[in-house]
Amino acid sequence: MSTPLLEVKDAARFFDVSPSWLDRLIYRKPRVLLHAVDGVSFTLNKGETLALVGESGCGKSTVARLLAGLYDLTRGSIHFDGMDITTMNPTQKQAMRRRLQMIFQDPYASLNPRWRVGRIIAEPLKTHTELSQSEQTARVGELLEQVGLNPSDQNRYPHQFSGGQRQRISIARALALNPEFIVCDEPTSALDVSVQAQVLNLMKDLQTSLGLSYLFISHNLAVVHHVADRVGVMYLGRIVEIADRNTLFNTPLHPYTQMLLGAIPDMTGSGKARIPVAGEVPNPLNPPSGCTFHPRCPLANERCRQQNPALLQHHKTQVACHAVEEGRA
Repeated sequence: MSTPLLEVKDAARFFDVSPSWLDRLIYRKPRVLLHAVDGVSFTLNKGETLALVGESGCGKSTVARLLAGLYDLTRGSIHFDGMDITTMNPTQKQAMRRRLQMIFQDPYASLNPRWRVGRIIAEPLKTHTELSQSEQTARVGELLEQVGLNPSDQNRYPHQFSGGQRQRISIARALALNPEFIVCDEPTSALDVSVQAQVLNLMKDLQTSLGLSYLFISHNLAVVHHVADRVGVMYLGRIVEIADRNTLFNTPLHPYTQMLLGAIPDMTGSGKARIPVAGEVPNPLNPPSGCTFHPRCPLANERCRQQNPALLQHHKTQVACHAVEEGRA
């Protein structure tokens, strides 16, 4: 079996949201940690698209930023092509950024409005290569053509483009250094539906032609079904289920995954029974004991309230659920 391109082990990221030192000193208020990601593990193979889905606040974007090096790990490790990127020195991290890039959610906020498009796309080339000015201009033109824009567009500013065109510019910038792996943090959620399809098809075409691997963050399950090879479901900072796309959509095992899929509008009129999404996401500053999903789960028992389930293999699926383990689901 080939070595995965990316291997994440027990990744955790905690944020200190404690009261000020004065409040802690005078009022004896305790220190507070937000467990945004707590024990996430998964692998990603070359040429594969792994999607992470879940409700807002489940930690998907934090995982994306950990992989891109925008956040440091509190615990765990991230191996890329066999190398532990969490222990690299600044020079090694600089070299690694050529191989790992990121596309952000909002194409309006991720592009500098004061820079022309040519400068935006050429910035990685200036930092990481020794190309001359003319070579950079030629490379920018190639990239713009690659994403369906005109090479002359490099003389325009971001505000002169539509949302879909801006995201194409973001994709061109991510491709500038010929990366192997791209983290896509909800890259189509800010776009109209018709434009979403165009951008998604562009990304799939680029993946085929360039051999790219994607981690695709999304809350849109219809989009995930279109682009993903495998899907990981996150809840309150943890992965509760991972499976290939068809297995997860056709035979979901975790009650939370079943609820998410049950929330997809039925446009076929089949009258298929739907599982309502019950309750609210708990406060991440004070998560429930045991399985964090147990307050919303119809299958929860005392073990679920006391013991956090491990992510275990069950047929074609990895699932963290006592009910599945005990044969109650």
